[in-house]
Amino acid sequence: MLEQEAISEVRVSIADRVMTITLNRARKKNAVTDAMYSAIAASLRRAQEDPDVHVALLTADGADFCAGNDINVLMGVHDAREAPASNAEAFLTGLSTFPKPLIAAVQGMAIGIGATLLLHCDVVFAAPDTQLKMPFVDLGLVPEAGSARLLPAIIGHPKAFSIFAFGLPLSGAAAADLGLVSHLVPREQLQAAALEAAQALASKPPAALTATKALMRDQAAIRAALAADRAALLERLASPEAAAALARFMARKPSAAGP
Repeated sequence: MLEQEAISEVRVSIADRVMTITLNRARKKNAVTDAMYSAIAASLRRAQEDPDVHVALLTADGADFCAGNDINVLMGVHDAREAPASNAEAFLTGLSTFPKPLIAAVQGMAIGIGATLLLHCDVVFAAPDTQLKMPFVDLGLVPEAGSARLLPAIIGHPKAFSIFAFGLPLSGAAAADLGLVSHLVPREQLQAAALEAAQALASKPPAALTATKALMRDQAAIRAALAADRAALLERLASPEAAAALARFMARKPSAAGP
């Protein structure tokens, strides 16, 4: 039985014990707004609490997975001493503490949060045209979503530092070689392959899956990394360096997304 609902620019459906959460802002390359953060966080809470949902699947409509934060989310922060009103923190908390298997299907651009959120997923399917990019330093910022701790843990410090410092994109194949992507599949098979995997996991003993995931993740370390990231990000957002970098970015691409 299929249950569907529309939540602004996030589409949610449940079928066969899988909740599919789809970014539905293709006209803006699925750049994430504050309202979208709220909707995704609410969906993850619902998936966590619903015993009939065993797996969550993150997907996106259009050519690109996610071009990062809508730039307006960042441009409104002026004072590092006070956290801005934002649902991003609720999203990151829900993402990082989600106890059930979390799968992502990625195509096209995955920039900033579109790339770092994948570090919290248990299985990542990607098309060969995928371009992962973490341009934080170029914008005068720091890595987000605990990625400064999680990425080196997966691929080692030198490679992780190069990705952050140079800000160069990683192809789907390169990301797979580094272990950031678990399955590289043709674009036309991406959604079907990810859904098939989600359904396969959903058929397994759910308590055993959540217990296995819990054993594999150091929640205390992840919480600490998220808190450190947030403090550093707020400090950087209030800096003249970041203000100048973001202004240059806005002047170059007025409708663009950010990290």
